[in-house]
Amino acid sequence: MNGELLTVLDHLERDKGIDREVLMTAVESALVSAAKKALGTQSDDVTVKIDRKTGEIKVYSGTKEVKSEDFGRIAAQTAKQIIIQKIREAERDVIFTDYNNRVGNVVNGTVYRFEKGNIIVDLGKTEGFIPKSEQSPKENFRQGDRIKAHVLEVKKTGKGPQIVLSRANPGLVKKLFELEIPEIYEGIVEIKSISREAGDRTKIAVFSKDEKIDCVGACVGMRGSRVKNIVKELQGEKIDIVRWSDDIKEYIIAALNPAKISTLKLDKEAKTALVTVDDDQLSLAIGKKGQNVRLASKLTGWEIDIKPKNIPAEGDAKAAAEAVLAEPSAQEGISGDISSVEGVGEKTKALLVEAGLDTVAKIAASSVEELTKVKGIGEKTAEKILNSAKELANK
Repeated sequence: MNGELLTVLDHLERDKGIDREVLMTAVESALVSAAKKALGTQSDDVTVKIDRKTGEIKVYSGTKEVKSEDFGRIAAQTAKQIIIQKIREAERDVIFTDYNNRVGNVVNGTVYRFEKGNIIVDLGKTEGFIPKSEQSPKENFRQGDRIKAHVLEVKKTGKGPQIVLSRANPGLVKKLFELEIPEIYEGIVEIKSISREAGDRTKIAVFSKDEKIDCVGACVGMRGSRVKNIVKELQGEKIDIVRWSDDIKEYIIAALNPAKISTLKLDKEAKTALVTVDDDQLSLAIGKKGQNVRLASKLTGWEIDIKPKNIPAEGDAKAAAEAVLAEPSAQEGISGDISSVEGVGEKTKALLVEAGLDTVAKIAASSVEELTKVKGIGEKTAEKILNSAKELANK
């Protein structure tokens, strides 16, 4: 029996990863409870000692040794239940410690099932889950699919460790680059910043510590092979690799790629940048629903305001007046401040400008469908704004 006990404990240590001493202590604790029940006592002087080499068990009540036959069937069953409980607790602690050390890293698993919008992932020894809020909206998984996920946090619960995973966190992209790009893993190329809108686009700023190695080229790989593997893992999400620079002007220009910048003015105190671009570059610089400029702002940590080159910066009244007097056609292009459009308040104005609809003429030339794509604008409001803009444009 003693030899069998050691064999079982050795097997549990190898299979479950639980420290042998933890298991020994659990057995001793279980046998103390069983001995107290068999002896009909709650005395604290009942002790159990297991020889770590031979597995021999000795139970004492005070100074008197209690023979194993004195325990009986009930005591043995109690000991078994407590041992199982202690082993489960120890196993949960091992899993918690293991995955708590992996927070911020990527783990591999299999999609096990779907539950109330959450994806339950089989991680082998345990399960994790991806809440709906941490899923990429354009990704689709089926039961049995292999999946990589970012470990967001690990919580202790009464049912064991709860492992929260993410497919939307920027940390997933960072770790995928570390796994795919040897120069990043080795620390030669450093990831300086990441901004991401999961499912659509990610901008990642990189810097090479070795002048002989091109940081962008290292990330792209031969014929784009390296970045293609990451895009494939993210199910088609676009990735812009930006060259980081300590010259903020160069950094902002790179962050706004693929748009070409005409001029750039900085307000270092407010950390704002006023960028002007040619008309044909405006939509590219702003991006779909303002995505390009929004991601560039997050990446650089600067608020970026984009204006078309042929329209003077807001607040430069003298330049604006000169432009209007010198070029009557410009007045037609501007057609007044969009604040004069019915249904456009300060909040709506900011959203319309972000979407590239920064003049009355542009709003008048749009459609109800295009306006309703702007956050916060419903169909009725869109109709009101469009009709008002058309009236103002025709004055």
